Amino acid sequence: MLEGAGELSSKKRVLRHVVLFRYKPEVTAAQLDEINRAFQDLKRQIPEVRDFERGINNSPEGLAKGFTHGYLITFESEADREAYLPHPAHKKFVEMLGGKLEEPFVFDYWTVE
Repeated sequence: MLEGAGELSSKKRVLRHVVLFRYKPEVTAAQLDEINRAFQDLKRQIPEVRDFERGINNSPEGLAKGFTHGYLITFESEADREAYLPHPAHKKFVEMLGGKLEEPFVFDYWTVE
């Protein structure tokens, strides 16, 4: 484990769900707006989503490997994430992405606030 002993147990823990998208070049600005609105709207539709952030890559390092859009969903627990993943609103959102992504990348981790 990378954290020091007891570091995560003594503070408020949250589960971060990081999602990065590399969109296909033919995806239009209007489609991106629709996807971003739909993704952000999951916070309203799924009570287990505690927080949601999104943004466009702004790193000067040149290491993004074509991933242009990042999304950060925060959960209170793994149970909340487990409720989110099969939720009908999330499934509908995933269907909306059909054919628009070159590649998604997902990485989850526990942290403290």
